Amino acid sequence: MQIEIKQGNIIAAEADLVIVNLFEGVTMPGGATGAVDKALNGQISQLIALGDCSGELGKTTLVYTLGKMPAPRVLVVGLGRAEDFDGKNARWAAAKAVDAAQKAGAKQVATIVHGAGIGGMDPIEAAHALVEASLLESYAMPAQRSRGHVQSQVEALTVVEFNAEAIPLLETGAQMGRIIAESAIFSRDLAATPSNIATPSYVAAKAREMAEETGLDIHIMEWGEMEELGMNILLAVAKGSDEPPKFIILEHNQERADELPTIVLVGKGVTFDTGGYSLKRGDGMWKMKFDMSGAANVLGILRAAALLDIPLHVVGLTPMVENMINGHAQKPGDVYRGMTGKTMEVISTDAEGRMILADALAYAGRYDADAVIDQATLTGAISVALGQQAAGLFTEDEALKARLLAAAQVTGERLWPMPMFDEYKTAIESDFADVKNSTAPDRMAGVSTSAKFLQHFIEDYPWAHLDIAGMSWTKKPRPMYPAGAAAFGVRLLVQMLRDWER
Repeated sequence: MQIEIKQGNIIAAEADLVIVNLFEGVTMPGGATGAVDKALNGQISQLIALGDCSGELGKTTLVYTLGKMPAPRVLVVGLGRAEDFDGKNARWAAAKAVDAAQKAGAKQVATIVHGAGIGGMDPIEAAHALVEASLLESYAMPAQRSRGHVQSQVEALTVVEFNAEAIPLLETGAQMGRIIAESAIFSRDLAATPSNIATPSYVAAKAREMAEETGLDIHIMEWGEMEELGMNILLAVAKGSDEPPKFIILEHNQERADELPTIVLVGKGVTFDTGGYSLKRGDGMWKMKFDMSGAANVLGILRAAALLDIPLHVVGLTPMVENMINGHAQKPGDVYRGMTGKTMEVISTDAEGRMILADALAYAGRYDADAVIDQATLTGAISVALGQQAAGLFTEDEALKARLLAAAQVTGERLWPMPMFDEYKTAIESDFADVKNSTAPDRMAGVSTSAKFLQHFIEDYPWAHLDIAGMSWTKKPRPMYPAGAAAFGVRLLVQMLRDWER
């Protein structure tokens, strides 16, 4: 989608469709919406009086201009109640408006910025929200087809602003929104690409290409280097596949590591998960290409950090493996020693994500980090607990929890704090090693015991674990999240990084 910021009057915009907005409870529209209403001889006011245009958040009303404006159609999107309006609602409204425009078949769309006027939003943040939501809503997953597939999409979005002095601010916000949205789309594409294409080697090549484009430092560890470091728990998963593992290390502001706060982001990168000998059920296994969503997110976040020039030293660690079955594959009952020297017993080969994260979190200890945050599609149990409403947040660091929850509030990528009681350690005690990787067949407290397993391998740093399994693949579309790969967590953690020094 092409994005343009233009000074002018929305009434004169030449487009297939024009988008304006309305707060709930308003009976006489003002501002740009009032100007459009006047040009249309009060059509919007009449629809408000009839109850057909309520201003309810996300509700849209289509009005035909009948030659009274250059654009043949006007779409009025509801912003909800003025007292509740914030960046989250601005994104929701923008996404619903773009969705309605696409369904109407509009290709060229002109819009005002939602909330920058009477809504009281900072113009930069308002433009950021508008562009970010519009791009994410128009996302279509990559597909391999022998014939072209026609899908109605907005091709160009012109943001029209009457006040010339506001144009530079809107341009700044729009650029931020584009960077963050396109970074999330980069992650979505990786997670949605079939695993016969998106192998660990493919992801590593994409990461290197992206690093070269953005100026990130990159190092990709191969099997031999991982073996020398003692990453035997990670390699236990990798040896079941013919695809070689990769350990991708990305750094933003590496040369300033001594003077800036260091944040390490770790992502689970299982490019396909059969479950190993603890085989998954056949129905739904096709979707296990998205089991690398945590790693894909980390790559997207590092991309955004570089392009936004965030003043932090940000490190991305993404162990990439396939969980397959061959004559070398790990077996239930096997015991492996990881990078820290701690040992682990395999109970379920389908608990492989926490295994690769064990050595990745151990490696994170090298960075003297101010915070380490991992993201992983770790458990099905988190979906049972929270559904597709929030990801699980596990941490015992109150300051880090507060930062993450604040970012969740701004972006609408919700987190819900989950318990980390010491008693959960008991469930992962092993008779043959320091810990075991699963409580199977006992299904009780699976989310918290998995977090306790990860905590066993961290070093002395503030740490949080995000279980994003329920949020990383959208079953039923919602604003900004069309069906499929979601990249949930990219906007959240970019916001946390942007806010770190504030």
